[in-house]
Amino acid sequence: MKQKINLYLDDLRDCPKGFVIARTVDEAKYYLDNFRIEILSLDHDLGVDEHGNLLPTGYDLVKYICEKGLRVEKIYIHTDNSVGRENMYNTLLGAQRRGFIDSDIEIYSYPLVSNKYSQE
Repeated sequence: MKQKINLYLDDLRDCPKGFVIARTVDEAKYYLDNFRIEILSLDHDLGVDEHGNLLPTGYDLVKYICEKGLRVEKIYIHTDNSVGRENMYNTLLGAQRRGFIDSDIEIYSYPLVSNKYSQE
């Protein structure tokens, strides 16, 4: 049986207590594939690479979840990007309606915890 965790996808914010942090979509995919996710909290914009190209976003992770039919108990969207938030939220709801992901997954278009940044 897979270990249960809460996963927080964000490239900059502090990891909230009780969560495991994923700084990239690839890290998040690893956790989704190898653990049972109770709560998933999503950022949209995850920075740029060394050449200034946008890295995969939280929306890319949402598409991965929908394509694979992955199970998460609750999904919260904590991004400050309003367009990204709407895209992720509506894609998840549409995937539920179409049966790509479980209909009982709770999906929220707002954060569960306050967004915090270290003063480093």
